[in-house]
Amino acid sequence: MLCHPVASVILCTMLTAVLLNVVGCQQSTPAPLSANSQNTQPAADSVAHTTDAANDFEDQHPHVAGAHGGLIIPIGSDSYHAEAIVDHTGTLRLLMLQKDETRILEVESQMLTAWLKMVGQTDAVSVPLTPQPQDGDAAGMTSQFVAELPHSARGKALDVTIPNLRIAGERFRIGFTTASKQHAADMPASLPADEEQQLYLTAAGNYTDADIKANGSTTAAIRFAGKVSRHDAKPQIGDRICPISRTKANPEFTWIINGLPYQFCCPPCIDEYVRMAKQQPDTIQPPDSFIKQP
Repeated sequence: MLCHPVASVILCTMLTAVLLNVVGCQQSTPAPLSANSQNTQPAADSVAHTTDAANDFEDQHPHVAGAHGGLIIPIGSDSYHAEAIVDHTGTLRLLMLQKDETRILEVESQMLTAWLKMVGQTDAVSVPLTPQPQDGDAAGMTSQFVAELPHSARGKALDVTIPNLRIAGERFRIGFTTASKQHAADMPASLPADEEQQLYLTAAGNYTDADIKANGSTTAAIRFAGKVSRHDAKPQIGDRICPISRTKANPEFTWIINGLPYQFCCPPCIDEYVRMAKQQPDTIQPPDSFIKQP
């Protein structure tokens, strides 16, 4: 049976419209990206972000303690870490760690330079950081760097910058501070050895012979050798606070004065309070006076 001419025209028009609509829908679906058309921007972990100066350190990591009591430093957006340890003899150790801070990282043996600036000052001095491999490090590799601080920097709060550290073919710039800004402003400097002996081993005022014996007949610097100060400038209500810096006290730094145990944040603050006990005994308050109040 022959179709009516008008009906044929209408039918053809409808078929054409349907076909155009199907093709249009298919073309509106985006084609998969080829390998060459994918976004080539590197992932965040592959970019070598480092601290520009020690001021950035607190924004990236709290002053947490590492396995050896030092500060944990992020390197490359936490791609790697290091533990910085400064002891009472003026030795700075930098222990290299992997992303997992419990795993040791070996890096290419290399000479580094650390720039030191006492907090609050503008001038910086440089000291060499020498590779000092630990037992088990492969030949030509190291997991430890060591520097001797100048006498003027020992016992001081320091901003430290290491501008050029190579790890796995990449170069990093890292920085850290050895104390919080608030604490650094109030922390007294360490004493020379002869003055320490005179301060701690002679009785006067509220610092007695019994105190000297109870403290082991030694100085704070010697007794707490190897312990690293952790300066928390934001103690919570009920926390014991250092009588000198008013930062959070550390029970590891306890000293007997006038027969009572006082907690401090670091040995230099013990120096200062023992001096006050001897020279200004009327200013000494009982230990329970140094608790953070609401």
